[in-house]
Amino acid sequence: MPSPILTPEVDAALSTGRPVVALESTIISHGLPRPRNHEAALEFEQILRERDVVPATIAVLDGIPRIGLDADGVRRIAEEDLAKASVRDLPVLAALALSGATTVAATARLAALAGIRVFATGGLGGVHRGATTTFDESADLPTLAENPVTVVSAGVKSVLDIAATLERLETLSIPVVGYGTREFPAFWLRESGFQLDWAVEAAAQVAAIMRARDELGARQGIVVANPIPLEQQWDPAEHDRVLAEAFAAAESAGVRGKAVTPFLLGYIVDASGGRSLEVNLDLARNNVRVAAEIARAWSSGA
Repeated sequence: MPSPILTPEVDAALSTGRPVVALESTIISHGLPRPRNHEAALEFEQILRERDVVPATIAVLDGIPRIGLDADGVRRIAEEDLAKASVRDLPVLAALALSGATTVAATARLAALAGIRVFATGGLGGVHRGATTTFDESADLPTLAENPVTVVSAGVKSVLDIAATLERLETLSIPVVGYGTREFPAFWLRESGFQLDWAVEAAAQVAAIMRARDELGARQGIVVANPIPLEQQWDPAEHDRVLAEAFAAAESAGVRGKAVTPFLLGYIVDASGGRSLEVNLDLARNNVRVAAEIARAWSSGA
């Protein structure tokens, strides 16, 4: 597999100890409609630059892992029909000189290879409902068990099995720290009903945990569970109603296995009149802001 190519901006930042935050490309290529996705990609990068943090949007273009994208690269992930690439797909893309947008797992892996320690996403992947029979678990979890990247996310989507996801994170020895909360967030909602063992109030505390983890020689990443601000969360009653309708529709349509989650998410966007999409953007922006503060604290040694 070819070595990742870093943009001059990212390379210089890592060489001089400036703060850098990795951004995934799947949220742009597969998670948002066009042309809104291109606007969002530029906005996420701008949020970081406004805080004197270097953005490193990650993707595989023409078989080469790219750590940071130029304007044409950002355009490509927004406009081209790219494969959705997890860690297992990286060697295939490389060997066949194909392009792919990186998932949380693939982004975390490539970020770790490049030496980037902080990563902002929307929601973490997890254990899917019914996984006891389908064995459907996101590659995000085992990948974070092996790559020392701190991932800022708004928890996991409520269509997943949150309890099982937290159990798997515990089994894999991946620390989960609430950012200003002791309750694990549920993506569109601030609260999932599941309590966390640990919480922090400031980015410097996350950076301190990262340093302590390094001193212990641990290889696991860290999940920073960052809830969406209260005024921006989806109305819980509407969320519950639409979610129930989505599960009923999937059952009625006979959707099974790995097709269930894409079906549910598509149904939820349509049934909510786009409201879920707007919340998705709000929480992603919030995660990027928090990741910027963590990266600054990590870079400064605070």
